[in-house]
Amino acid sequence: MTACTTLSDTRNILGEGALWHPQRGTFLWFDILGHRLYEHDGSTQRHWQFDRAVSAAGWVDRDRLLIASERDLFTFDLAAGTETHVVDLEADNPVTRSNDGRADPQGGFWIGTMGYHAEAGAGAIYRYYKGELRTLYPEISIPNAICFAPDGGHAYFTDTATKIIRRTALDGEGWPAGDPEDWLDLNPEGLNPDGAVTDAAGNLWNAQWNASRVACYAPDGTFLRALPLPTPKITCPSFGGPNLTTLLLTSASEGLSKDDTAAGNTFVFETEEKGRAEPRVLLG
Repeated sequence: MTACTTLSDTRNILGEGALWHPQRGTFLWFDILGHRLYEHDGSTQRHWQFDRAVSAAGWVDRDRLLIASERDLFTFDLAAGTETHVVDLEADNPVTRSNDGRADPQGGFWIGTMGYHAEAGAGAIYRYYKGELRTLYPEISIPNAICFAPDGGHAYFTDTATKIIRRTALDGEGWPAGDPEDWLDLNPEGLNPDGAVTDAAGNLWNAQWNASRVACYAPDGTFLRALPLPTPKITCPSFGGPNLTTLLLTSASEGLSKDDTAAGNTFVFETEEKGRAEPRVLLG
């Protein structure tokens, strides 16, 4: 395990949505409140500016992403820089925006919404699959930790306000097949679960807001290890790189002093663990 290094010193207001694109061989992430998408190929970085908050994506093909914004899901062509509207997402609700999201192994895309001021119960978790957007879990305050067991048998998610990561069984098409259960209660440690990803062994890596760390838990919820980061507001992890052993982490600078020069930067660890290639999103 190498020490944490800085991939990008761009001071994101609220970095989120870390994603490795397996066909492009690049890391992508968002600054939700800066309305930006970033791409980094390991040596150079570029970005795209949007007219609204954007937070998470799944890859459709080499050049197209399915992106969640404060009002819709849309495809975005990275080569042409063009948008195509797919479906509204709380478009008539000015209180909310999108937050954490990730593609599942069956080709669906899960996305959470929340209030701009984290209003209690203002958001929800949705799944888009082959043309259908369905509400899965309403009355969510801060949706996070959306990720999936490698075999697609379970989904994980949290309402950060509860400090509990939950798990639910999935059917063959990736829809929930029962009621979610509490999987990991972080209340005793006072930890705030943010974004999460699973590795090839099924371990869950959870960014923990205001704790300056990402923590790894076994499939049964046993704590395995934590990696320290140089700023407190760590938001979302993603495995990538040529061997899927590079762990990328986004962070936020919102509410932090400019003296914290690491706040909002994007970091990488070279690990001994192997991640999983993110699945393709199936639009229809």
